[in-house]
Amino acid sequence: MTNVCFYFQVHQPYRLRQFQVFDIGASRDYFDEHKNREVCQKVAHKCYLPMNKVVLDLIKKHDGKFRVSYAITGTAIEQFERYAPDVLKSFQKLAKTGCVEFLGETYYHSLAYLFDRNEFKDQVDMHHDLIHKHFGKSPQVLRNTELIYCNDLARHAQMMGYKAILAEGADHILGGRSPNVVYASPTASSMPVLLKNYKLSDDIAFRFSDKNWNEHPLTAEKFANWVAPALGDSVNLFMDYETFGEHQWEDSGIFEFFKALPSALFKRGVGFHTPSDLTTTQPKDVVDVHLPISWADLERDTSAWLGNQMQRTAIEALYALKDGVFESGDQSLIDDWRRLTTSDHFYYMCTKWFSDGDVHKYFNPYETPYDGYMVFMNVLEDIRTRIKIV
Repeated sequence: MTNVCFYFQVHQPYRLRQFQVFDIGASRDYFDEHKNREVCQKVAHKCYLPMNKVVLDLIKKHDGKFRVSYAITGTAIEQFERYAPDVLKSFQKLAKTGCVEFLGETYYHSLAYLFDRNEFKDQVDMHHDLIHKHFGKSPQVLRNTELIYCNDLARHAQMMGYKAILAEGADHILGGRSPNVVYASPTASSMPVLLKNYKLSDDIAFRFSDKNWNEHPLTAEKFANWVAPALGDSVNLFMDYETFGEHQWEDSGIFEFFKALPSALFKRGVGFHTPSDLTTTQPKDVVDVHLPISWADLERDTSAWLGNQMQRTAIEALYALKDGVFESGDQSLIDDWRRLTTSDHFYYMCTKWFSDGDVHKYFNPYETPYDGYMVFMNVLEDIRTRIKIV
């Protein structure tokens, strides 16, 4: 029997407006402020505010024995400050309980690790400073964008001073082993690698309201019965925070399920901890990951962002502009470029239309992946004109 570790991803990208070819050289207004405000406030009302209240109430109800962790991107925090300050205040209230951990990650929810290690480090450091500024916490555990992970990332995380790292418990890297134990990387033997139990996580995140699922309806008692027999160091339940109230609507019963879950688990002798609680746990085995994995789609690789020629062309063109952007010394230009590194822009260009198609269409501001590509490339062309001007 082991404890549960909850980690929630909180992220909002800066969506691009319909930037046309005629805008190149004539406008520097890349981002759709109306849409970004609309989505942020909508999700704040449906998810962030009610779920933060649920978590705070559970911490109080269980005298601090209920614990969770969050990875909140810099782009989300910026938008909370601008469009939904009550959300930021509610996270700060959670921080003061001492029962919530904030994880480190890339400020812009980017794929920088795959393309520019210096930019990756800079964005992780920026995020560290932002978390300390708003919550008075210094992240000890790293969660790379979309749980993208490989052996070398563990080595980088260790060099940067992080004490553990999160990753996807993909079947092809485990080879039949359990995701519920702490692993080590062959490149960083003292760096605990904490793997997501994707089957149990996805029961909540994706299957909860599916009436065709043979386990529907999922109750707290039923789920606790699945967790309680688990052996190992930790049952890691990692998911988007928007699962609660946005992906799974309130009328599905998702909030009531979560309110009842801690009591159901405590009754079975299962407690809660955060990722940093596991940093002193001795790894039981090594997980060897040469090619990057992620928590996206059935493949659990990087194809959600880099699986077609449009995506690869767009991101290569973006990083090719970096030197010129930074040499300009124009902070506004640098900020715009970094907002373009956000992984969502490439996710919108995905052309998978089979089992994972609906996931890619969710919150996608474009009619087609090709529209997303054209808008992005138009913005890059305007970035080029700015580099030449300054």
